[in-house]
Formats: sequence, C-alpha cells, structure tokens
Amino acid sequence: MKKVVVVGAGNWGKNLVKNFHALNALAGVVEMNSELRQSIAASYPDLQVYADYQDVLDTNIPAIVLATPASTHYALAKAALEAGKDVFVEKPMTLNTKEAIELAQYADQYHRILAVGHLLLYQPAIAWMRDYLASGKAGNVLHIMAQRTKLGRARSEENVWWSFAPHDVSIVLDLLGNPTLKTLQASGHAMIQPDVEDNVHVDLVFTSGQTAHIHASWYHPLLQRCTTILAERQMLVYDEVTQQVTVYEQSMDANLHNVDTGSWVADVATNQPLKLECQHFLHCLNTRQQPRSNGWNGVAVVEILEKAQEAMRG
Repeated sequence: MKKVVVVGAGNWGKNLVKNFHALNALAGVVEMNSELRQSIAASYPDLQVYADYQDVLDTNIPAIVLATPASTHYALAKAALEAGKDVFVEKPMTLNTKEAIELAQYADQYHRILAVGHLLLYQPAIAWMRDYLASGKAGNVLHIMAQRTKLGRARSEENVWWSFAPHDVSIVLDLLGNPTLKTLQASGHAMIQPDVEDNVHVDLVFTSGQTAHIHASWYHPLLQRCTTILAERQMLVYDEVTQQVTVYEQSMDANLHNVDTGSWVADVATNQPLKLECQHFLHCLNTRQQPRSNGWNGVAVVEILEKAQEAMRG
C-alpha cells in the first residue's frame, strides 16, 4: 500500500514528491494551485492529485507529509493527527512553542508518528560528527559556531532567522546531545524591509555549560554554510558547501600552551540527506519507532527560535 500523501508541491514540496515517489511510497499529492496540479499530474500520471486537503483526510492513507508555508503547519498537522494520520511536517514545525508542544503531546497520547523536517540531521557529515563526538575522541564539546549566509531572496512573510536558522539550531542541539537551554542573547538587523531581520546573531548558553553562536544572513556577499566545533582535544569544521569535515588536532594544554599536530579530512558518505530522511520516516511508519527528528525535537528548535525572536525585538 502507498503510505504517504505530500501536501504542497511548490519549491521544496516537489523534492519530497520526487523522493517519496522514487521510494514507491507516494499515494498522492494535494496542491491548491491549479497550474502545479496540472504539472504534477503530467509528470506523475500514476498519482491521485487533490485540490482539497479534506479529501485526503477522509481516505485510509496512513501518513501526511506537509510542505506548506510555516504559518499553516499547526492547523494542517493538527487536522491530520486528529484524523488518525501520522505526520511529517517541514521546518519550522510551528511558529510558536505552545502550538508545537500541543502537537507533540497529541502525537504521544494517541501513538502517532510525528516527524519534523530537520533535513541536516540526516546529512551523512552531521551523522559522522555526531558519532565521532559521542566516541569521546575529541573530548568534551565546549562551543559550536554555525554560520549560514548568502545573498539570498528576501522574504516578507518571515525573517532570515526563521527561514535559515532552524537548520543550525537543530544541528547544535543534536551535536550537543539535546541539552537544556539556560539563557540566550540575540540581535537582528532589518536593513532592507522594516521589521524583517536580514542579519541575525544569536548566542546560546546551555545548562551543561556548553555554548553556541549562530549567524544567519541573506544579505551577505559570501555563500557560507559552516559549522565549527571547539572541543577539549580537537576542533572540527564542517563545510556544507563542499561536504567536507576537517578534524584539527589543535587544543591548549594544562600550561595554556598551544598544541597543534596537524589535521585530517574525515571519510564521509555522500548519500543524499533528503532520501535518507524520507526512508527514515517510512521506516518509522513501519516499526512505530520515534523519528530522530520527532515532535519533541521540533519543540526544542521552535522554543529557541521563538525566544531569540523575542530577545532581538526587545
């Protein structure tokens, strides 16, 4: 039986349609835009294409994949869960913590699978770093810096923090072992449009004592997608553009002398993260195990997004 229906076949949704179809799991697509519906029907003649979301909720198809604007996530996900469906919802899960918690609690109470599209948690390089740090070879992680910048498309419906930073917040939490947030500071600059921040800096402090800094900008001359990890015995740098992880054998000894014995490049798989994410969701549907990026992972990310937004707005 085909297991999922993708809701929204726009810029990102079309990639989910392609991947779930290739995995022989796609039962249909819901799309309000008539031109997109016609395009999907022409490209995938074997699919049922719907104009009305309710029509899918009334079927026995077990899972819904939401690739719609973030402002619609809560209402659409809630309707799907209440209709007895498992749900995959793109990032950010919701636009406030209260709604995210409600969805996660409902999924737990009624034994639904709820996954959030934190794509980079399925990136092989991130998975490699997660496992490497867990091995203890680098020592305790002290600080993570994440930078995501480019001269991008400015949006009016969301700022760069909500658009770019869910990726980096999810990475920071994952690599630090899902710590509890203690405090944060945030500053944002709306340079192009009033009240729409184009450039944001956020500092996070966790109860573990570990810290992180995230910089997101879509008004920047350089394409930079980089995660730097400072640990006790080593430092790791992940360049998302080149898909390369470099491990630096650098630190300071007990006498505060620099230690530098070189560096090496990790041997990282090149699997496509979106395919891995879709496969993982299908696996969770079959086994009923919790997804790596489950509802509570979504809650933790939204909580930081919301608190940083409040801090930068004063």
